[in-house]
Amino acid sequence: MPDDKLKKKPKPKHPATQAHLPVAEIKDGVVVLRDGTMRAVLLVSSINFSLKSEDEQNAIISSYVGFLNSLDFPIQIVVQSRRLQIRPYLDRLIKMEREQVNELLRIQTADYRSFVEELVQIGQIMTKRYYVIVPYDPLSNKRKSFWSRFKEVVKPALSVRLKEERFKQRQEDIALRVRHIVSGLSSIGLSAVELDTQALIELFYSTYNPDTAFAETLSNVEDIRLEQAA
Repeated sequence: MPDDKLKKKPKPKHPATQAHLPVAEIKDGVVVLRDGTMRAVLLVSSINFSLKSEDEQNAIISSYVGFLNSLDFPIQIVVQSRRLQIRPYLDRLIKMEREQVNELLRIQTADYRSFVEELVQIGQIMTKRYYVIVPYDPLSNKRKSFWSRFKEVVKPALSVRLKEERFKQRQEDIALRVRHIVSGLSSIGLSAVELDTQALIELFYSTYNPDTAFAETLSNVEDIRLEQAA
């Protein structure tokens, strides 16, 4: 009889990475966290503050202070530095070079492409992106009574998915905040764009997998098919 001691013990199953993330789902351009709260993410442009005159700098500071004082809810400002992904741009240059019928323009396109490739190889070019995170917590919705707001977050969103009607109501509430943020930022001279579902997934993908995301871009979510276990 074989010795039971020689039998290999099954390796313990480790929880997936998703089990450690606070995100329950991303739906209709909104991030739903496990505690039932929601987040919208805005991609914001930047201003070269040092190139402004003193009067312009004072005006920007004054507008920024007024914008912050107009908020009755918290926001989060995130700045991300990432290596510039130049490959899609180079692929477009290669396509233009192949389709170019003018020989002189084709040679100039090839020289420019070689210059960009050499420039990227010499040093790592970084790019900065600025995000504003807009939160929404049902408990902070003052239009509802405390107990009605409290009942909405008793159970975590991971186990109890938001009903469509309730989700739409919360989505409208967070959309009001997003419009307020966009309007306030425009008064400073900044433009803001709300990230959709595809952009949000790419943002989390590149944040938690920076090396993998740089080497392999994420496919369109509409083209991804997930196999569900029976």
